[in-house]
Amino acid sequence: MNENRLNKIPLSRPTVLGSELDYVAQSLEQGHLAGDGKFSRLCHGLIEQITGSPKALLTHSCTGALEMMGLLIDLKPGDEVILPSFTFVSTANAIVLRGATPVFVDIDPNTLTIDPVAAAAAITPRTRAITAVHYAGIAADMDPLREIADRHELVLFEDAAQAMGSAYRGRPCGSLGDLGAISFHETKNVVSGEGGALTVNNSRFAERAEIIREKGTNRSKFLRGEIDKYTWVDVGSSYLPSELVAAFLYAQLQQIEQINAIRRGIFDRYMDAFQHLVAQGRVTLPTVPGDRQSNGHIFYLLLHDLADRDRFLDHMRQHAVSSAFHYVPLHDAPAGLRFGRTSGELIHTQRTYERLVRLPNFHDLGDGVDRVLDAALAYFA
Repeated sequence: MNENRLNKIPLSRPTVLGSELDYVAQSLEQGHLAGDGKFSRLCHGLIEQITGSPKALLTHSCTGALEMMGLLIDLKPGDEVILPSFTFVSTANAIVLRGATPVFVDIDPNTLTIDPVAAAAAITPRTRAITAVHYAGIAADMDPLREIADRHELVLFEDAAQAMGSAYRGRPCGSLGDLGAISFHETKNVVSGEGGALTVNNSRFAERAEIIREKGTNRSKFLRGEIDKYTWVDVGSSYLPSELVAAFLYAQLQQIEQINAIRRGIFDRYMDAFQHLVAQGRVTLPTVPGDRQSNGHIFYLLLHDLADRDRFLDHMRQHAVSSAFHYVPLHDAPAGLRFGRTSGELIHTQRTYERLVRLPNFHDLGDGVDRVLDAALAYFA
């Protein structure tokens, strides 16, 4: 059997840096395993420092943070939220779970993030919010979206699942919307297996976010000594991760600059290696506008068409290198057709789905980059 087949390069592998188990052991020793203990508080502080958000709250997942957004603005049947069709299903499910309608719009073909012009055209009297998704760690064009949201008195949601450590015009992702959602899933740069965070940048949501996260109770106020007992005061659910998860995450957050630097280094190597194919019209490379800083989360190629994409994926499998396409557009999915509606033509969304392939990028890929490049360049040769 080919040696490469015994040692297939995965698309992603979770980062483990060394301090995670020490912190988990400390969590066990202190006897507090439920949420909102010492390590949760440390994580909140670091996330606020990294993102520049005035308030961050750990959640059991980014999906949970997105769902909290819908609860915080009291989404209800008949309401609409505008979002890109080219995103993960959780972005839409958070809307559907409240009985509201996701309105799918097209993406900018350069950044693969929501097109502000398409978002503006989709606004109706029923629109309550716009969701920007920072695809691949490259920020959406937030200033035009902010202006549109303010002009129409809408809430601006920020799906920063992939963008921890990325920035837009010098401002960190996670601080750019009224509410933001971050992922620490094992495929992300900074990980805790499962996990996420809600960032609250509009003060009118801050107190209620604590209540919704704590099963609809004012327990957070009680723990701070602000009230003498806590009780059920609002809707909510259990969105807290355990202290074990927070302990693991804290070790990761402490090393975010190193983690992102390695990802960006791999991203840059790929960019350099494929430049000659751009001139030949064989591929399109990611665009990181000059006013944005990427965390290098995903490196992708845009190939010629669907047939070219599928041939490339098969070729990489034959060379024991994992590669994958990305999101099947939500507007065309069975649930998207059932629960949502589409505004305008989603030409770039469909073309991106048909052409995009992702290459491996993770913390300890190391010399594996050479194998990935050898395999990929052999296809184009």
